[in-house]
Amino acid sequence: MVTSYVHDRPVRGLACNISDSGINMSAISMLAPPPGLVVGLEIDLPEIDDSIWASGQICYRKDDRSALASGLGVRFLAMARSQARTIRDFCIEMRRKNLGSMLARIRA
Repeated sequence: MVTSYVHDRPVRGLACNISDSGINMSAISMLAPPPGLVVGLEIDLPEIDDSIWASGQICYRKDDRSALASGLGVRFLAMARSQARTIRDFCIEMRRKNLGSMLARIRA
């Protein structure tokens, strides 16, 4: 779950993909921020107790056909080093888990 703060107003979204450099998320179209806007982010990662706080810039916005949700690409601009390390470690662990399951399927 991700909360972006657009002009100090919270906009909840669902994270689809996260990396060391940014996040892909979906938000309600009428609330989703436009490309170029800098927003505050509060990111809740599974199995991590503390929220990650960062600032990011909206790089792209893609509205779906029904116009209910918008896909957003957000590039991280700033965050505490310890929280950047937490995201990096989370991404490495997720890659390790996914690779392990793919190798198990190949071997079977």
